[in-house]
Amino acid sequence: MSKNAISSPDAPAALGPYSQAIRAGNTVYLSGQLGLDPKSGNLVDGVEAQAHQVFRNLRAVAKAAGGTLNDIVKLSILMQDLADFAKVNAIMAEYFQEPYPARATYQVAGLPKAGLIEIEGILVLQAPPGDPQTGWKETFDQTKGQ
Repeated sequence: MSKNAISSPDAPAALGPYSQAIRAGNTVYLSGQLGLDPKSGNLVDGVEAQAHQVFRNLRAVAKAAGGTLNDIVKLSILMQDLADFAKVNAIMAEYFQEPYPARATYQVAGLPKAGLIEIEGILVLQAPPGDPQTGWKETFDQTKGQ
């Protein structure tokens, strides 16, 4: 299976040797996004503003991959201070519809650029019509006779 880099000019450029996202089959792995304004490259002020910017950045990369935020099946949220947990929950609810993605939230000692929040995700795109289903059965069938 090949992997393809996904990028959007509407999200901040990667801060190191990584891609904004990688698509492998119908799965898109979204790199962690900080609350960086994609035009200036600067962090926006405050955890609430950063959370909104993170979700806008993730939305831009998801769109570049051919999906939406509602195609995200798993999020990992890294926060400088879990005291902001309720604020982030309320903001997240503005960007997603039920069923919400699975999620893990962690408090961390520090984030790049002294960010207050970073979120990464896994998005699953619908298979184009006519594409065969892939998964364990196909892998198993390929090993017959070996």
